[in-house]
Amino acid sequence: MIAAYGVANLLQSVAAARTTLHHTFDPGLLLRLACQRTYLLGLGCQMLGFALAFLARRDLPLYLVQAAVAAGLGVTALLGVLLLRWRLPVTEVVLLVLLLGGIAALVLAARPAQSRPLGPAAVVTLAAVLGVVGALGFFAVRLRGVPGSVALGALAGLAFAAAAVAARPLASAESFGDFVRDPLLYLLVAHSIVGQLLLGLAMQRGSTTAAVAAMDAAGALPAAVVGLLLLDDRVWPGREWLAALGFLVTLLSVCALTRYAEPQPRRKGRAPSYRFLYRKGPLLTPVAYTSASGRRRRTTRS
Repeated sequence: MIAAYGVANLLQSVAAARTTLHHTFDPGLLLRLACQRTYLLGLGCQMLGFALAFLARRDLPLYLVQAAVAAGLGVTALLGVLLLRWRLPVTEVVLLVLLLGGIAALVLAARPAQSRPLGPAAVVTLAAVLGVVGALGFFAVRLRGVPGSVALGALAGLAFAAAAVAARPLASAESFGDFVRDPLLYLLVAHSIVGQLLLGLAMQRGSTTAAVAAMDAAGALPAAVVGLLLLDDRVWPGREWLAALGFLVTLLSVCALTRYAEPQPRRKGRAPSYRFLYRKGPLLTPVAYTSASGRRRRTTRS
């Protein structure tokens, strides 16, 4: 699941950077992205990661699964450095190491158990959260740069967190008929679509690391709290301190990554490079230049 989400984040960020920047909450962005083979491949990896996470939520607590989803950020950053020549500051490297350490602590502290079913009030609350996230996304889409990436990524995290809450009890359905008739299934799909749209908008505005880190930070805490209070998520006796420490380190790491993340360049095409030639005199005045192709052209003197 971690590897699948890491590859998905990378491929979707490349596709989002190649798409015209959107300043409105337009679902048509998903259709434009779907025309790119890179995005479809990334979407396939994300669906694989989602399926594996869905199966994991049947027995594992949400605080562990959601933190493991955040570990995909490390895979994304590593692949970006190796394949796309991203430059990560030393601070980001340290934070990624802390992120992996926090997740390792959660793995040791988590106690497997099946979920408790959600009541009607909780289902209505999940539906209300969908409307609130959509309304906030309508205004947050006007932000640009890294602040826009962080705001839209955080809203995407809330949508995916609601989807995770719906998936935990849904994964314990006893039959296919119960699975299809459960309203949590349709809330899961709706939250996932909204989250996917918000994530695509976030990746268009700045750093992929900032967008994904904000998504993970905003989605981890609500899902963990709901899981512990309503879904019977458990911790091994005597390891409560390890679970708290691991979750705190993970959350602080992804939050700090939104602060230190550097915007990645948008590469729509190779810009021409020029070498100016100067004539000797009292002032160095450019009289000609050669383009990257080697063709010499005259310029107007100033």
